[in-house]
Amino acid sequence: MTIPSGSGVPAPMLKGKHKAIVVCWFLGLGSLVSWNSILTIEDYYYDLFPKYHPSRVLTLVYQPFALGTMALLTYNEAKINTRKRNIAGYMLFTASTLMLIVVDLVTSGKGGVGPYIGICAVVAALGVADAHVQGGMVGDLSFMCPEFVQSFFAGLAAIGGSDFCFEATDESSCLRSLKMVYERELTTDSEYYRAKAASEGSNYDDKPPERLSNKELFLQNTDYALDLFLIYVLTLSIFPGFLYEDTGKHQLGSWYSLVLVAVFNVWDLISRYIPLVECLKLESRNGLMIASLSRFLLVPAFFFTAKHGDQGWMIMLTSFLGLTNGYLSVCVLTEAPKGYKGPEQNALGNLLVLCLFAGIFSGVVLDWLWLIGK
Repeated sequence: MTIPSGSGVPAPMLKGKHKAIVVCWFLGLGSLVSWNSILTIEDYYYDLFPKYHPSRVLTLVYQPFALGTMALLTYNEAKINTRKRNIAGYMLFTASTLMLIVVDLVTSGKGGVGPYIGICAVVAALGVADAHVQGGMVGDLSFMCPEFVQSFFAGLAAIGGSDFCFEATDESSCLRSLKMVYERELTTDSEYYRAKAASEGSNYDDKPPERLSNKELFLQNTDYALDLFLIYVLTLSIFPGFLYEDTGKHQLGSWYSLVLVAVFNVWDLISRYIPLVECLKLESRNGLMIASLSRFLLVPAFFFTAKHGDQGWMIMLTSFLGLTNGYLSVCVLTEAPKGYKGPEQNALGNLLVLCLFAGIFSGVVLDWLWLIGK
């Protein structure tokens, strides 16, 4: 790893890089354990609240709080201590997860409006926590190393396939990992990258930051922002609501929706490692845009498969949805920050995550269109 000439910051050996990559993976894993646990037990909520469309409503509650909080944090990004922001987010994740268990215990696992409102309140808190963590981590890691960003997003996807193993333990381990990432494993690397960022005019020193404004960064990266928006509009218009409620009855019975969600998560995870192979990584800005737009062909494909296809075709389409979601996300988020100064990469990371959240929110709203005619 080298620093641009004239920065005045020597490049160390970065011996902790591989350990840091592992820690970033666990940080990603822990940041969505609560929400993905809810997605995994949606069948339980359908038993408790059969008339309230849990998969759609809970997602719709989650996203406005995530998007609104992310917008505020992005606007004030230069004034916020990112490390404190990340730690606050993980603490809120932990508290919200415990509250989810408390609500279930207090109500004795009974349905009704009251318990449903309580679960919705916890889900809203998870959205706020997600905005703190995901934007903060991507912003911080964007000016460090592309492999850190890739590893963090791989961890985000990994939790979907490991909820059954990590549901009870991962929040506390994530907090320990967060402490580790700032105090031990990333100490050398982080000091190096932050010194690099300071030399380029970030707010880590006493000088006023010299960097492109958020507006200028956004205008220069409109295509990347649109890519992420389109990727997640399409994904969330199908996953999880459509997969739970609109895919019909098949031989797998009540396991069918769980299998579809698991298949999506597994391929989403696998695809996030594909860009590590340089010859398989899509770097063309035009190519990324074409690929993002092409995914909308999945909408009629899912519609006709739900009406006329069998479960094998639906599993194949769901696999492709997860494969393209993870692959394109990592390609965009690792390519976009290249060529910018440290503080600009941090700001751009926050802007891109904001667009990602906007896409998720729009997709969640559009997901309700599948109910037309029912």
